[in-house]
Amino acid sequence: MAADLPKTMRGQFLEAFKQPYTLRSVPLPQFSHPDDILIKVDAASYCHTDYVLAEGQMPGFPRSFPHIGCHEFAGTVVSRSDRPSPEATRFDPGTRVGVTGRAFHACRECFECQGSKDPIAQDDKGYSVYCTRAENNGISKDGGFAEYAVVDARQLAPIPDALSAVETAPLMCAGITIYAALKRCQMKPGDRIAIMGAGGGLGHLGLQYATKMGYKVLGVDAADGPLELAKSLNTGARIADARSEQAADIVQQLGGEDGKSDLGEKGVDAVIILPESQTAFDYGLTLLKTHGRCVVVSFPEKGFHISSRDVVFRDISIIGSLVGSNRVLREMLNFTAEHGIKAVAKTFPLSDLNGLVEEYHKGGGGKLVVDMSL
Repeated sequence: MAADLPKTMRGQFLEAFKQPYTLRSVPLPQFSHPDDILIKVDAASYCHTDYVLAEGQMPGFPRSFPHIGCHEFAGTVVSRSDRPSPEATRFDPGTRVGVTGRAFHACRECFECQGSKDPIAQDDKGYSVYCTRAENNGISKDGGFAEYAVVDARQLAPIPDALSAVETAPLMCAGITIYAALKRCQMKPGDRIAIMGAGGGLGHLGLQYATKMGYKVLGVDAADGPLELAKSLNTGARIADARSEQAADIVQQLGGEDGKSDLGEKGVDAVIILPESQTAFDYGLTLLKTHGRCVVVSFPEKGFHISSRDVVFRDISIIGSLVGSNRVLREMLNFTAEHGIKAVAKTFPLSDLNGLVEEYHKGGGGKLVVDMSL
């Protein structure tokens, strides 16, 4: 590592489940692999998965305490290992990069790394976000709630000049996840899509991406703050309050707008499920036309109940979506910069991560980000 780097860094640590974070100083992390790159973290975004992990709802993770969370962050390259891999040499010191948490030290050898059949997750041979042998920043290994982090060069994407670190960090999980989910819907401009949880961290980005992709967009939520946020974006999407508008009524209204008389033709072509609520899942499936596609992003602890009648008699396809490949990540960043898409975010200093968590529990929607410059 560079000789002028500090010997220690500050980080926010989980010491146990269901406990506040603890801020303390520790030695800088060390390299262990030719793909390793040390970055100075500039911004780190809080994800619902950070909450799930801290509550002990991800069996087996973290593997030990103390633990540094955050799997969506952005920073500046400061050094590489003494014998860097070809992938690591692509990132010179001073390069601004976004970091997705998945596939740290992907094995290069497994079925996925040798060539996944999934076009959304497909990367160059030797790397896959679905590698089962890989670690994950912020989940199985330390992440971005610290001043420095060691990352895998193959995880990284250069940040476009138009985006700041604070704007980029939420895109490293929320952005790539909703962007990849939209691609899995396999729609064409003019098709209709519904986003359940439209005012949340993923949902409000999804409203912006979907409208810029040329889709007719219906955003659905069931809380005042997220609904207000979704409406404030002025994307042109229709925003529905699930507490007062029935899915079946919306289906009839959309059918009228589209000039359709057959019930099977009325509704949306695809729906993305972001909340962990069975009610939201059922609402979303009701919105679908016959032969529609339901893309599930959330993973509630007890799962979802799926109606076999929807699957069999209406030919509804239900698929999952995790994240996209590094190729799709870069595509998403360029799309974001080109179309001026922004995460609605509230920032906090690293020292007030627990205050950020308190804000998260208020359920106001949007994203919450640690800005290391504060």
